[in-house]
Amino acid sequence: MPEPVDLIITNISRCATLRGAKRPRTGAELERLSIVKGAAIAVRHGRIVAVGKARSVSRKVRPKQIIDAGGRFAAPGFVDPHTHIVFAASREHEFDMRVRGKSYVEITRAGGGIHNSVRMLRKATRRALQSQAMPRLDRMLSHGTTTAEVKSGYGLTLRDEIKMLEVIRNLGRRHPVDLVPTFLGAHEIPREYRRKKNRYIELLINEMLPRVASRRLAEFCDIFTEAHVYNIKDSRRILTAARDLGFKLKLHADEIKAMGGAELAGELGAVSADHLVMVSPRGIRAMAKGGVIPVLLPATSFALGAKAYAPARKMIEAGLPVALATDCNPGTSMTENMQFVLSIACTQLRMTPAEALTAATINAAYAIGRGDRVGSLDIGKAADIVLYDAPDERYIPYHMGVNHAACVLKNGKAHGVPYAGHTLL
Repeated sequence: MPEPVDLIITNISRCATLRGAKRPRTGAELERLSIVKGAAIAVRHGRIVAVGKARSVSRKVRPKQIIDAGGRFAAPGFVDPHTHIVFAASREHEFDMRVRGKSYVEITRAGGGIHNSVRMLRKATRRALQSQAMPRLDRMLSHGTTTAEVKSGYGLTLRDEIKMLEVIRNLGRRHPVDLVPTFLGAHEIPREYRRKKNRYIELLINEMLPRVASRRLAEFCDIFTEAHVYNIKDSRRILTAARDLGFKLKLHADEIKAMGGAELAGELGAVSADHLVMVSPRGIRAMAKGGVIPVLLPATSFALGAKAYAPARKMIEAGLPVALATDCNPGTSMTENMQFVLSIACTQLRMTPAEALTAATINAAYAIGRGDRVGSLDIGKAADIVLYDAPDERYIPYHMGVNHAACVLKNGKAHGVPYAGHTLL
C-alpha cells in the first residue's frame, strides 16, 4: 500500500544526495556525492521520507503534490557557516579605498572597518536592522542557502550585542532560512576601550557572556584572534570562560598572520576555526588532532584583492574536513551567493567541484552543529533541496556569477520563481 506523502519531486536527472558517514567528510570522501541518476525525493511534514530511483520511490508513495524537476540537477540546500548579515549600513567607500591601495588594517586604524559598522549599528533600531537583513536572507535563499550561521559583533556593548542577537532570533522566526546564532562580542576592541583592553575583556567575561548565556541568545562564542585585536592569551581567557558557560567555540584564526589561532582552536576543541589564510603546518596538525573543522572564506580574499588564499589542499591532505562559507559582511565580503564561493574555491583553493559542494553542504552543516539535520538528502533530514538549471555539480562553479537555482525548497516548501512542470494533484 503506497504511503501518503505531501510531496514528491520527480524527473531529477542527477541527484547529489551526499549520503554517507554520519560525520564530516575528509580526504577522498569529499568527492563522493552519492549520486542517484533518474531520481525522485518524497517529503512528508517537511522531512525526506524517501530518496532514490524515481520508479522505486514512486511505487512507495501517494503524493498530494508533484514537482516535475524537468531533468534538473538536485542537491542539498547550502549551509553557510560563517556570516555577519545583521548590520546597519554598507561600506562601499572602503571598497574604493582598498582598490586605491589601502590595506584592511590601515582602513581599520583610520576609523573604518569594524569600527565603522559599530558606530552605525549602535544608532540603528531593531526594526531597521531586521528590515535591512530580510532582503539579504531572501538573496541567500534564492541562491540555494537554506541554513546559515549569523554572528553578532557590531555592537560591542552589552545593550547593542543583545540587540543584535535579538534581531537574529527574530529573523530566524520570521524567515524560512534557519539561523544559528553566534556571540562575537570579541570582534574588535571598542574605541572607548582602546587603551584599556583588559577592562573590556572583563566586561565580556563578567557581564556579556553570562547575560547571553542566561537568555540563550547564542549557541556559539567566536573571537577575532589577530595581533591588532585579541592575542592568544586574550583569546584563551575569553573562550575558556565561554566554554564554562556552555557555549560551543569558534575562532577567526590566522587570517592576517600565523599567530597560533589554529593551534588554540585545536587545544580548546573548538568546533571550527575560520579564515586560516596564513595557517601554519603546526596549526593544521593541531586542528586535525583537536577535531576542528576549518571553515574557509575565499570570497573574502577575493574581495580584498589578496594574493594569498587559505591552503585548502594542504588541509585536505592532512585529513581535515574542510567547509566553505560566504563571510557575508559589509566590509570584506559583500556577497550572499554560495554558488560564487564554489567558483572561487575551485579556481583559487584548487578544490574540485565535488569537494566544494561537499564543503558547502554536509561539512558546513557539521561546522555549526547541524550535521544530523541538514546538509545531505537523507531519510529523516529536512527537505532542504535545490533544483539547478545545470547538468551536474561541475557546471555551477564553471558558469560563474549567475544564479543557477531554479527552485529552492526549505522544509519541503518551494521558494523563488515558479517554473514549468509544477503540478498539483
